[in-house]
Amino acid sequence: MQPSELIMLLPLMAAQAGIVFTVWRRLRSRLTTLTAVLFWFLVAALATLGLAAIFLGVIREYAARFRDIRTVTYLWLLASTPAFAMYAAYRFLAARMGQGPSNRNRRELLRLAGAAAVAAPFAVEAWGAFITRFDYRVEQVNLPVVGIHPDLEGLRILQLSDIHLGRFLSERELARVIDTANELRAQIAFMTGDLISSWGDPVDACIAQLSRIRSDAPMLGCLGNHEIYAQVERYTEVQAARHGITFLRGGRRELKFGNGVLNVAGIDYQPFTLRGQYLRGAERLLVPDATNLLLSHNPDVFTEAPEQGWQAMLAGHTHGGQVTVEYFKRTVNPARFLTPYVSGLYVERGATCYVTRGIGTIGIPARVGATPEITLITLRRA
Repeated sequence: MQPSELIMLLPLMAAQAGIVFTVWRRLRSRLTTLTAVLFWFLVAALATLGLAAIFLGVIREYAARFRDIRTVTYLWLLASTPAFAMYAAYRFLAARMGQGPSNRNRRELLRLAGAAAVAAPFAVEAWGAFITRFDYRVEQVNLPVVGIHPDLEGLRILQLSDIHLGRFLSERELARVIDTANELRAQIAFMTGDLISSWGDPVDACIAQLSRIRSDAPMLGCLGNHEIYAQVERYTEVQAARHGITFLRGGRRELKFGNGVLNVAGIDYQPFTLRGQYLRGAERLLVPDATNLLLSHNPDVFTEAPEQGWQAMLAGHTHGGQVTVEYFKRTVNPARFLTPYVSGLYVERGATCYVTRGIGTIGIPARVGATPEITLITLRRA
């Protein structure tokens, strides 16, 4: 677990303390000594189990054992924290409404509004788990590229990313995604990492589904962090090659369309801890007089890509934040703690980068404000 992830967990855990002590204040006058001891024992047991699931669930040996508990823990944290904030706001307002008869109707209205506000985070989370998570949308994107060859203008590229086939995404759902992608009639297809989530997930089934993609050129891709966590980097590379899919692990392919050459390079996932050291040696993958496009699971490497000479880059990893809240035309989501490149099109120093929201989910089986995305990119002259 990275320090930034721990920082995100701290306010969620602090809210749990508030919830526990609020419940304790309401119950303590009714509890006997024995039931009070049982109450705190239960709190300690649930807290220990939840924390163990979070911190040990990322280790391969414990991943399967703690997967369900970790999921429930995250679901509870992400719903109960805003619900508790709503409850605290309700109590603050209720205390200032006064006790006179003239305020009785207002207090009753406030009580109903408070109950609705507390229930809202749980309702939104349920909507994200059962509705939004399966709302696969096609995003059509014009990607401006400086110096693109005229014969490459209008080239249609399919980008898939962050499939996470496994517990939260079935092969049947992935087949729906592939069928939709094939209707787009892309000329090139790219996969930018995270076929699966954990060790033991069906990487072969994911590769088999990806092999159904129809395009003029064979699918190319790069590997994500979850291939590393599951220790299937080499296995994925070999098995994909048997299905005609090439994962560019520090390699490149030149694709020719008319007289235009698109040089596509790919790198394995480079973690956020390498900030300032990204893309070391990647400059050797550049091809003079070609349009150079980089595939990287981590979008943060875009901080270095323009300086090296990459004209365009495609990435994923963030899921668009997966759980995103918008207020006053600003968004808040977990990904913003890690990278400025959360989703969409970015242009810096003459280079462009597109970050897709991807298909699947991680941590919790829900998407709020960040629907899953099948991306159709059209290359344009900048």
